[in-house]
Amino acid sequence: MAFLTGTGIVKSYRRSRSGRGADVPQEIAVLRGADLAVEAGEMVAIIGASGVGKSTLLHVLGGLDVLDAGTLDIGGARIDTMNDEARVAFRNQRVGFVFQFHHLLPEFSAIENVEMPLLIGGVPAAARRARAAALLERVGLAGRLDHLPSAMSGGEQQRVAIARALVSEPALLLADEPTGNLDEETARDIQGLIRAMHAEQRLTSVIVTHNPAMAAGCDRVLRLQSGLVQPV
Repeated sequence: MAFLTGTGIVKSYRRSRSGRGADVPQEIAVLRGADLAVEAGEMVAIIGASGVGKSTLLHVLGGLDVLDAGTLDIGGARIDTMNDEARVAFRNQRVGFVFQFHHLLPEFSAIENVEMPLLIGGVPAAARRARAAALLERVGLAGRLDHLPSAMSGGEQQRVAIARALVSEPALLLADEPTGNLDEETARDIQGLIRAMHAEQRLTSVIVTHNPAMAAGCDRVLRLQSGLVQPV
């Protein structure tokens, strides 16, 4: 059995639109019975047109969104049957997220941002500080531990975000356009770093990207189209 198996995943959103002077609920179907299987240790790229639902798919896989129908098994854990509390615990312990716009906490230093998942997980201060410092050194930021995000370049902020995603030693890395907000040279550096960390930490990784070089560096490329995941 694959490390990550999703079968018949359905996800819709409700939004209101004006009609005859009143708001009329409208259901927008995003995922329409999508199937996905990712082997342990595999790095898979998800491509597709803007607005097709790639981010929604990642959010479902990581337990940020609840699927409406279907099954989702990650490493033997049935995400679709978990309650909210169990899903939060699973995310914090087993899943690392990297986003296009970093989502660092602006009032906290680089090392404090990286420590945050360990703080939430109840790891003692000395242990979480040591782990965060080691990861920041590994991503090339040994001299920037106490800098605020505002004092760092976009590439440096993304390195902090990668360290934060990996500090809890997750089994699954989910990255949503991790190079989408970077210049070409910095994007190449981040691509190389993600591939290196994927190998070193023996991750299973799913990466949403519009970057052909990022996709080409993955083991397999899938396309999300019309709410379904298809091989390229």
